[in-house]
Amino acid sequence: MELNQLRVALDGPSGAGKSTIAKAVAAKTGLIYVDTGALYRTVGLYAYENGVATDDTAGIIALLDTVDIKLTYRDGVQCVLLHGEPVGDRIRTETGSVYASAVSKIPEVRAYLLDMQKKLADEGGVIMDGRDIGTVIMPDAEIKIFMTASAEERAKRRYREQIARGLDVNFDEVLEAILARDKQDSERDAAPLKPADDAVIFDNGPYDVEGSADYIVGLMKRYLAE
Repeated sequence: MELNQLRVALDGPSGAGKSTIAKAVAAKTGLIYVDTGALYRTVGLYAYENGVATDDTAGIIALLDTVDIKLTYRDGVQCVLLHGEPVGDRIRTETGSVYASAVSKIPEVRAYLLDMQKKLADEGGVIMDGRDIGTVIMPDAEIKIFMTASAEERAKRRYREQIARGLDVNFDEVLEAILARDKQDSERDAAPLKPADDAVIFDNGPYDVEGSADYIVGLMKRYLAE
């Protein structure tokens, strides 16, 4: 097996840098990057744009009959389409995070997106990030990592990202949203946030993106050398 044939499951809480680091690993190894969180955020965006509240479970479920989500790759980069249009940064707001957490705890939403994710996983040569990749989507992945950092560190990262996008955000509100998301993700009935039994726990608080990516690539190389 070659480096670019491995399956890497990267789980962890909101703001741990999973997407950014997964992209960096993909660039270093030739793996295909799959951002599963973007799929949930897109369902959440559709609910928000249709005026469905986060606590209206029946309303969100009803939308699944009409929503059209496709995952494509453009120049090697994942692109999520909602009714044929790229969602772009519309899913990367704090509202997007709140809606993503709300819809992801609904079993019907998870079932709707499960087949899409599993088909991508079965093809191999992927790095997927999310909250239940190592426990549900790719339980037989060669590499499983649960990546985390303190809530304060994750809030700082999210705050900087939002400011860089030109958004008017308040750090305390970002931290509060991170803590609320942690609580909701870890306590939900459907696929709660938790590390797989055989996952490597990686606190990337002291690492930058490059260092985190190198750490993961190192795990992959050690796996192949065993």
